[in-house]
Amino acid sequence: MFRFMFNLFVLPVVLAITFHVLYNDYQKSKTQAPPSVADAKAFLQEVNTMLAKASEDYGHAAWLAATYINSDSQYVETKAAKEITLLAVRYARQAAKFDDVALDASDRRQLDALKLGLSFPSPDDEQQATRLADIGSKMQALYSTGQYCDGDTCYNLGQMSDVFAKGDDPELMKKLWVGWRQVSPPMRSMYAEQVSIANRGAKDLGYPDIGVLWRSKYDMSAEQFAADMDKQWHKVKPLYEALHCHVRAKLNEHYGDAVVPNSGKIPAHILGNMWAQSWGNVYDLVKPDEVKQSYDLTQLIQQADMDEQAMVKTGERFFTSLGFAPLPETFWQRSQFVRPRDRQVSCHASAWNVDNVDDLRIKMCIKRNAEDFNTIHHELGHNFYQRAYNQQPPLFQSSANDGFHEALGDVIALSVTPSYLVQIGLLEQEPPASEDLGFLMQQALEKIAFLPFGLLVDKWRWQVFSGEISPADYNKGWWQLREHYQGITPPVERGESDFDAGAKYHIPGNTPYSRYFLAHIQQYQFHRALCEVAGFQGALHRCSIYNNKAAGEKLKNMMAMGSSRPWQDAMEALTGQRDLDASAIVDYFAPLKSWLDKQNQNRQCGW
Repeated sequence: MFRFMFNLFVLPVVLAITFHVLYNDYQKSKTQAPPSVADAKAFLQEVNTMLAKASEDYGHAAWLAATYINSDSQYVETKAAKEITLLAVRYARQAAKFDDVALDASDRRQLDALKLGLSFPSPDDEQQATRLADIGSKMQALYSTGQYCDGDTCYNLGQMSDVFAKGDDPELMKKLWVGWRQVSPPMRSMYAEQVSIANRGAKDLGYPDIGVLWRSKYDMSAEQFAADMDKQWHKVKPLYEALHCHVRAKLNEHYGDAVVPNSGKIPAHILGNMWAQSWGNVYDLVKPDEVKQSYDLTQLIQQADMDEQAMVKTGERFFTSLGFAPLPETFWQRSQFVRPRDRQVSCHASAWNVDNVDDLRIKMCIKRNAEDFNTIHHELGHNFYQRAYNQQPPLFQSSANDGFHEALGDVIALSVTPSYLVQIGLLEQEPPASEDLGFLMQQALEKIAFLPFGLLVDKWRWQVFSGEISPADYNKGWWQLREHYQGITPPVERGESDFDAGAKYHIPGNTPYSRYFLAHIQQYQFHRALCEVAGFQGALHRCSIYNNKAAGEKLKNMMAMGSSRPWQDAMEALTGQRDLDASAIVDYFAPLKSWLDKQNQNRQCGW
């Protein structure tokens, strides 16, 4: 689940602006003749040309900083980030002079994209621009190089995750849970400073705070967007509550009352994941007793002697089976597939298009297991999406909304079904329908368990940005949301000397998180629609669109739109619907929900 989309106009480091440049632009505009349509078109041509070049420069610098972590690469990245930032903001402010010009829909949308593409704007002067970029780079470096040492034994995040995945030592998991969170307290004051600077920048752009700016990027008002998020959550909340109740009961049976209570909240360290955001690693403890799983994908990968690059090649073949062109040779030369032995790198899985044309790459430290097999299919979804819209103007070279990019990757992963494994030769025959309950449980532990976490990360940031949560209450606010939405609790007492939000990559990485919640809803809409196009008959969870050119054509046509149209148009082009609709996810998991309700009949559910 640790995914990051490289996007040229929503940078993984902070964005900044200089007040004196904007003021001078404004003064000049007052003495010039009113702008024309031709002026606007010439302006957009310049913007697209200059930002494309600057973003390519930044892409190389950011790749270097992620794959060769040291003070020099951080310096180069910070410098490139500041340069593209100042350029982007100067253009964003200049775009305002065309507000009263009668433009066609495409040109108006590009001008709006300039303003809404700024994630963390800063006011006043170049010193604050530099400071903001420096904070972002330092926080990401702290996260990427973080480790926990217990005596002579040191663990990086990947090694700690392995311990959580095994789940056989609750005391060690508790120790590592606390140990990893030592990485984030040094970020706390930097984060508060960053928010203060960027909020002033958001006000200069006409928004009350950064949260309103972020929520205004979805072709609807900020208020409508927040309301729709809550609406979709309430549709799937009963399924999450049923899953929570069953998982807590089974973990209580396994670990006993001293570790997991049989009522109330679940301790966060016991759910198989460092952030308790997905629970797939506890499957063996909570799976239906009556279901026997006839295969293990991790074992199939290892039995086939499939190395890391072969796993990626398999993912590529999924897309070529749909009619997409193969990845360029440079992809195989420049991507990071394994953790190097000679330097510090970020292992956070991410997909990149460095030049916005065809310099496609992924950055992972692949493990030969089922989770990374699925993640590879997901990340390649980003790459093929990036390539599909590369004929759009640079200002439209992104997904219909940021959730679409994540959903596109995940809808491909939803097709990694037993039937797909049979088609590619990893599995001899598709298991009988009697095993479906186990498959759905595995999916729910990843997808349904994630939904409240996907919702609350940005709810916390929105409250931080608005001042509803003050810097003095960062941790209190974080855990109030986690307890309310997820029904989990920290394994040890936490206080305001801690900064537990910062122990999640997307906080120091300044990556908006609502996209992941949206993606978890949208992917099931996409999946249902594509399976209908493919002519699939049967239970939705058994459908794979592998090797179906009709589904591939439908997908390519939507992807090629980029962000040139409102996301509702892209949704309609693929699914026939214009709204977000969680009914597809409810339909997908309906058999599991019925089973869970029976299991929970004599249990005290809720928290």
